[in-house]
Amino acid sequence: MSTPSLTVDFAINPIEYRSVLTAVRRNSLRFVAGTGLVVGYLVYIFFSFNFGALIEKSRPERALLLATDAFAYKIHVTKFLRGNTDVSIAVEGERTATYKTPPDWVVQSGDVTTVDLEDGYSVEVKGNSLTMVVPDVGLIRVMVTTRGVETRLPEGIKIPAWLRFSPVKFEARPTIGRRVQVSKSRIEVHRYFLGWENFFFPFRSELSTYSGWGILKLAFSDRRLQPDMSNLKLIFSTIWYNQEWQHRHVFIALLETLLMAVLGTFTAALVGLPLAFLAATNFTPFPALRFAMRRLFDFLRGIDMLIWSLIFIRAFGLGPLTGALAIAFTDTGTLGKLFSEALEGADNKQMEGVNATGANRLQFYRFGVIPQIIPIFVSQGLYYLESNVRSATIIGALGAGGIGLLLVETMNTQRDWENTLYIIILTICLVMVMDALSSKLRNRLIHGGRDQS
Repeated sequence: MSTPSLTVDFAINPIEYRSVLTAVRRNSLRFVAGTGLVVGYLVYIFFSFNFGALIEKSRPERALLLATDAFAYKIHVTKFLRGNTDVSIAVEGERTATYKTPPDWVVQSGDVTTVDLEDGYSVEVKGNSLTMVVPDVGLIRVMVTTRGVETRLPEGIKIPAWLRFSPVKFEARPTIGRRVQVSKSRIEVHRYFLGWENFFFPFRSELSTYSGWGILKLAFSDRRLQPDMSNLKLIFSTIWYNQEWQHRHVFIALLETLLMAVLGTFTAALVGLPLAFLAATNFTPFPALRFAMRRLFDFLRGIDMLIWSLIFIRAFGLGPLTGALAIAFTDTGTLGKLFSEALEGADNKQMEGVNATGANRLQFYRFGVIPQIIPIFVSQGLYYLESNVRSATIIGALGAGGIGLLLVETMNTQRDWENTLYIIILTICLVMVMDALSSKLRNRLIHGGRDQS
């Protein structure tokens, strides 16, 4: 039995071929033109914003120094060359945090002070001179004379990038955790340590010398450090009123930020919902009223929250009320628009069914309308609550108070970068907690607590 042959004609109609070819060329030209426009725009932006000059002016070493100060602290060993020539050993160079007894890595013998910087690095200060030992480099000698700062390097070495010297100043930073500076007025040696100094107890506190285990034993000990106060209360009070870290002020500022977000968001939700009925087509038959409500929403959300906060600062002064009003005004426009769109998408059959039972107007809204928009009302309200916790931080930085104002204050000093990192971490934790709580609340209110994952 023979198998019938299958013949396929692959002949292409010349007209169709030209049409396909034209379409391919057109799409290719569009792609090339689009890519060219994007590249051209990026090139224009590069030269318009003068990125080259910005890169040249950048100071990555400065950024590295600030980043180091955010998670580490340094102890200054300072020899003054004018007036009082004593050697001072202090945390961050603060007079209120000066060691009475030198730490074990600083040895003083007469006019000679030896600082052990570990891993083979050491510094010896004697009179007006300094000798620095650097592995793989050798001895670097610096002397302060009437002519200025004289630096002597080992013969035959190439000057390292971390070393800078002139007749006015000598500075060496071979690693992130070691730094030496010499000027006509002083000799300074910095040694960095990981962690936040005096985070729990101030430097002068009687509790600062205790270890973690020692503090735990002291808390439950019968021997009181202060007769009129229990040890547990003393520990808590010392931490809570720590002037360097201001835990009490930070905690109050976090509460103010949360208060601004909660008060502003719930005010916006409660005001936006009734106004949304006036803007919805299926609930308000008057076009002029609907138009007025929609333009009101556009006006409220068209002005940024930061602008509203500046307006209210001028009107009511500084404080959390200013931030709450700025959030309320902006979100009234946003939530009102979202609620009105949800109302316009409501199912008419459910509303007609409630009407058919002879329900009054209040019952109509209660059983026919509200159940349909509750999921949107709750989810949008809680979402904006999460977002406004972050926004309240920015508003607070402008003067509305809260954690944002504390954050700006620590950044303005340009010294307390560990405090800045501390506040940032607390802010992130607050946002994460609000996100978790709002997710649980949204799941419970909308789905009755059932797991929807």
